[in-house]
Amino acid sequence: MKKLEMKDLIKKSFKDLVGLRNKLRRELFDNKLKNTMRALNQTHLITLGKRNIARINTAMTSKSNSEK
Repeated sequence: MKKLEMKDLIKKSFKDLVGLRNKLRRELFDNKLKNTMRALNQTHLITLGKRNIARINTAMTSKSNSEK
């Protein structure tokens, strides 16, 4: 998982953002579960996942506000 850039997210359609957000939420859940079982060696992925989801939510909000 890598850091998502806002300039790339703004170019995507709303439907693509929703799909990407759902995918990242699943990955975040899996990482949290692995961390609970002490099987996750790269714990920074949890924070990175949360921030990427927040970036997507921000991009979705800006798209919906610009359409109004």
